[in-house]
Amino acid sequence: MGRSYHQFCGLARALDVVGDRWSLLIVRQLLVGPARYTELLAGLPGIATNLLADRLRQLEDAGVVEKGPADRAGASAYALTSWGEGLRGPVDGLIRWSVPLMARGPGNDRFQLEWLALALPALLTGRRASHTIGIDIDGELLQVRATSRGVEVARHDGRELEGVLHADAWTVLGLASGAVTLGDAGASFVVDGDAEAVRALFETPGPSAPRKQRERPRQRR
Repeated sequence: MGRSYHQFCGLARALDVVGDRWSLLIVRQLLVGPARYTELLAGLPGIATNLLADRLRQLEDAGVVEKGPADRAGASAYALTSWGEGLRGPVDGLIRWSVPLMARGPGNDRFQLEWLALALPALLTGRRASHTIGIDIDGELLQVRATSRGVEVARHDGRELEGVLHADAWTVLGLASGAVTLGDAGASFVVDGDAEAVRALFETPGPSAPRKQRERPRQRR
């Protein structure tokens, strides 16, 4: 580890491990799945190569990250250890806590589809509608499947989708967080296929879910 707070406190000791700049964002990338060094570099725009190497080494030394064996090309993939995977809960909590910060929109900030794929299960916690839908953002397609175990999000693998929501990332985050409903979003999105399957995922009633709107989303024939 680098600098330490030297406090006998669980939060302080956790921050000793993952509190440095970029450390939790490296964890974010690895929560999506194992990644090579070059893939991590591409998923962390703005980080210097030497700083990424330093942070990976610190996370390895702390037991959060492990480096796999080299493949035939001589490259190794980094992955979270089982203890490192335990950061999914705190990261999900921070994503939910960040909703007011996301309300102002992307501005000039960078965006990658994998970041949205990680955020959606955290924001859609408690949804149990048994549907598989697509989310199309600028021609990139995610598939979202709600099951009894929770919401699974991945890039589309070719399976049949009941409906596809075409929207920008800001609108999708607003729908997932409950800040807006399908009725509120109006013309900022288009639904192909089964609109009710899309509605079931984003507007399933729950203890803190927004009241279901009567307006139907605009459908593209």
